[in-house]
Amino acid sequence: MFDNLTGRMKDGIKTTGSLMILAAESMRFIVTDIISRRFSWSEFLLQCLFMTRVSLLPTILVSIPFGIITSVQIGAAANQIGAQSFIGAVNGVGILRQGAPLVTSLMIAGAVGSAICSDLGARTVREETDALMVMGISPIQRLVAPRVLAALLISMLLTVIVAMSAMTTAFALVVGTGQISAGTYLESFVGLAQPTDLYLAELKALIFGLIAVVVAAHKGLQARGGPKAVADAVNQAVVLSVILLAVVNVGITQVYVMLVPQGVA
Repeated sequence: MFDNLTGRMKDGIKTTGSLMILAAESMRFIVTDIISRRFSWSEFLLQCLFMTRVSLLPTILVSIPFGIITSVQIGAAANQIGAQSFIGAVNGVGILRQGAPLVTSLMIAGAVGSAICSDLGARTVREETDALMVMGISPIQRLVAPRVLAALLISMLLTVIVAMSAMTTAFALVVGTGQISAGTYLESFVGLAQPTDLYLAELKALIFGLIAVVVAAHKGLQARGGPKAVADAVNQAVVLSVILLAVVNVGITQVYVMLVPQGVA
């Protein structure tokens, strides 16, 4: 048991290092290729269209019930303690700081990440990546870097869409059921929300999108064997992405709360 635990810890450390190296190399290729005008913009645009197609509708469909659940739970708690006037502030700030980036990251990890992992895994199994290296072309430069940049852009845009969809749904539900007036709802939200909340959401979207795509690319490029190896890589990529996203989200939130003064409604 001890040997098994030690082996798993070593594998975890090795995987963490490989992910950091892959992320650093991807960002380096993005910057250097854009400066030298060698960046594959056609691949970038194709990946943007693909990510939008597979994630936009599911993201909106998830954000609507998320806004409903948030408003129902917060409304019930606010009614019990007599704080109905703060429903708008808690709803809006909670969705903006936590809900929107998390929903976006889970969609990126689940829908986009699994597709990227399966695509790169299939290329690796068919030895296409080996062929690129034989021709002197880095698979990270040709395949991973455009996907990383596309994921960063789409994650930021999806976060705004999720926030607007969930907040609009929560507003319509709370005001429509007569719990509070529209003016009270908006006044409480404006009184507590800060511009840094939006900056935090976009920063989380960038980091979460980077993590999800790097994990998917790493698992895809490490696939060895046949179709089963690709399926196992996809499963591992999704599970590892969700775990990392949860851990990183806690860390970013704690740092934000400690460093940024919180507004008072």
